[in-house]
Amino acid sequence: MKQGAQGSAVTGNPPVSQGLEARAGADGTGTGVARVPSQGRAPGVDAGRGAPAPTARGEHTHSETPIPRPRAVVQRASVRGQIVDALRTALVTGELTPGAVYSAPALGERFGVSATPVREAMQQLALEGAVEVVPNRGFRVVERGARELAELVEVRALIEVPVMLRLARTVAAERWAELRPLAEATVRAASTGCRATYAETDRTFHRAVLSLCGNEQLVQIADDLHRRAQWPLVSPARPSGRGHADLVADAAEHTALLDALIAGDVDVVRALVGEHFAGAR
Repeated sequence: MKQGAQGSAVTGNPPVSQGLEARAGADGTGTGVARVPSQGRAPGVDAGRGAPAPTARGEHTHSETPIPRPRAVVQRASVRGQIVDALRTALVTGELTPGAVYSAPALGERFGVSATPVREAMQQLALEGAVEVVPNRGFRVVERGARELAELVEVRALIEVPVMLRLARTVAAERWAELRPLAEATVRAASTGCRATYAETDRTFHRAVLSLCGNEQLVQIADDLHRRAQWPLVSPARPSGRGHADLVADAAEHTALLDALIAGDVDVVRALVGEHFAGAR
């Protein structure tokens, strides 16, 4: 058990930031942000006097304020994105315990970065409904029960089922066959028993199916609902989320669904899609 800078506990499981440390803190600051070294004065400024330097013939600056060189903002955003992904993985696996409070400094120490990108990542997760802000303490992982999961699955079904049935009637078999590697990837991921790996391949397969409708807004909304439905439940019956057998059965439904779509059998597609979402509850 490791105590954070603000008194919040960090779980004793293996670090969720594996691989991040090698990319963070190369300059000794621990921020994970590569500093951009100064490479001379700003364009258009004469050394020593601060006056605009002569411009090339035909170029008129009209006393413009020199534009500063790019800073490390893009690189910091990249680190923040990596931390968001790592935290999402920790949510799916249950490493971030529902109901527990985590401080940005404590998680930053664990990731080998400063608290700032961790705090920004947690704020993103707060917008997604995964955590909630606890003033002066950090972020609490949301406790989710069976009712919320059932509601998420119901909304997903209302969006995805009609789209899949329409696509089953209109998309050529060759297009469906192109998705075979994605369905097989879910089977391989399920066989490992790793919920985080399976969660990613599962969403990838569903995104690929829905993307055939050509509605990017629909795909994004469905993917957000799908991600939220993958967080583990806080329930005596299912304290740790979906087990190995659940993942294997879910992946098998992907391949069976794809077979029916390739065959153009709408009735079988309707039955399989109904079973697929019923099993996700």
